[in-house]
Amino acid sequence: MICMLLRLKRAKSWFQTNKINVMEWPAQSPDLNPIENLWGDIKNAVSEAKPRNVNELWNVVKESWSGITAERCHKLVDSMPHRCQAVLKNCGHTTKY
Repeated sequence: MICMLLRLKRAKSWFQTNKINVMEWPAQSPDLNPIENLWGDIKNAVSEAKPRNVNELWNVVKESWSGITAERCHKLVDSMPHRCQAVLKNCGHTTKY
C-alpha cells in the first residue's frame, strides 16, 4: 500500500512539474465509465435471479454477460459526448448518468 501511495505521489508531482492539468475522476464513476452501466445490468440480473449457490450465481452472470448486445454497447459509447458535456456543465460532479 505504501509503495502504491508513493507512486501516486510521484505521478502527481510529475504532472505538476510538467504543467499538465489532471481532471479529478472518481473511481467507478458511471458518468464517465460506461462499463459501470454494464456491471449494473449484471448486478440487477443477479438481484432478480436470487441465486442460491455459487454455481447458480456463475450461471446468472454468464447468461447476463452473454445477453449484452452490441447495440447496448454502441448506445453507451455514443452517449459519451453528452456524458462529458454533462459532467463539465456540473463542474465535475455526478450527473443523471
